[in-house]
Amino acid sequence: MTTNDPNRSTDRDPTEQIEVQRYGPTPPPESGPGWQAAPAWTSRPAHVTAAAPPRRGLGALPIVAIAVIAGILSGALSAVAVSNMIDAPATTTGDIASSPDADNVSDVRIEESSAVIEAVDKVTPTVVTIQTAGGGLLGAASGTGSGFIYDPDGWILTNRHVVEDASELQVVLNDGRQFSGEVYGIDTLTDLAIVKIDATGLPVAPIGTSADLKPGQLAIAIGNPLGYENTVTTGVVSGLGRQIQASDASQTSSEQLNNLIQTDAAINPGNSGGPLVNSAGQVIGVNTAVNADAQGVGFSIPIDVAKPIMQQALDGQELVRPWIGVYYVPIDPALAAEQDLPVEYGALIGTADGSGQAVFAGSPAEAAGLQAGDIIVAINGEQLTADSDLSTLILPHSPGDTITLRVLRENSAREVQVTLGELPAG
Repeated sequence: MTTNDPNRSTDRDPTEQIEVQRYGPTPPPESGPGWQAAPAWTSRPAHVTAAAPPRRGLGALPIVAIAVIAGILSGALSAVAVSNMIDAPATTTGDIASSPDADNVSDVRIEESSAVIEAVDKVTPTVVTIQTAGGGLLGAASGTGSGFIYDPDGWILTNRHVVEDASELQVVLNDGRQFSGEVYGIDTLTDLAIVKIDATGLPVAPIGTSADLKPGQLAIAIGNPLGYENTVTTGVVSGLGRQIQASDASQTSSEQLNNLIQTDAAINPGNSGGPLVNSAGQVIGVNTAVNADAQGVGFSIPIDVAKPIMQQALDGQELVRPWIGVYYVPIDPALAAEQDLPVEYGALIGTADGSGQAVFAGSPAEAAGLQAGDIIVAINGEQLTADSDLSTLILPHSPGDTITLRVLRENSAREVQVTLGELPAG
């Protein structure tokens, strides 16, 4: 998936990857002197003294012997001095910390490379190619995307936009085997889908967590971009909690994707649905979009967002998401200062300017008595923050669960019980 490009043609080439068809192609990227020994003698003239009486010199043999002995002693002393210089520890001056020597730097590089290689070895056998056919206005569209196996009995996680319009699915495993696939369910909240194939004993991707990710940590994207199977790209987690607006190829509909992982690991058409992996070889995200207007900016859905529907599929349940039924604006320090709000984080029910619909008719929020202007600051005692907004804290729950909201209304706090409903499709 790529972010919206309003100037792109809506014609679809059936040979292109599914992201190119739906979201458009990504644009092309635009010595010093040597050492000199100090003189071993003085340059000053010797002091002139009275001539000494002549003495009888030594014979030739004693002189040769003395020269040989002196040479041996000199060589030995030089060897000791050089040895001491080699063995002497490095020293630093000032406040600059001592830096690692060449061997340590090489060790770091080897460890980093080994971590990537080991991570790829763990996950690559679980990555699949998903080939689609059918769908589109004429029923003849086709495309290619990625996915990964998360259960040995043929359960695969991928992107919704990879499989949503397809009438036929062909799943190609890493070992070359091919299976017909079925779309088990589409996520009503995110760009995720579950595909099922009739197979057992399959390799499974280790599933990690996205809860403790930090910007700067290693990120590895694995998939099948541009028809190149099992392509590995590396980078870092560039940012967290990102929000983008993405639209389909006809430019007739769009969706907002929230709470995404931003990475500079290259994500290209065909990568969609493939795993984003950490250095331990654990899946931390599902690659979903590349920004067509910038190089080195890709996005992944956090794996913790996908876990509830992954489990629902394994339990044979319909894929559903919990729902309160309110429009809300995430509060940040800027909004709090602008509107003189009593808190810097939370969910302000309604729109920022107070206009428009705030609570859906017949929703759980209406039944619980929530109204425009209320501020939700906690769910079951857990505070809303910049990284944990209302939708994020609701996700682990299921429709039918009752949760406790802490709500501020006219500068007074109250506890409100809400029984979650099911997020409507579409």
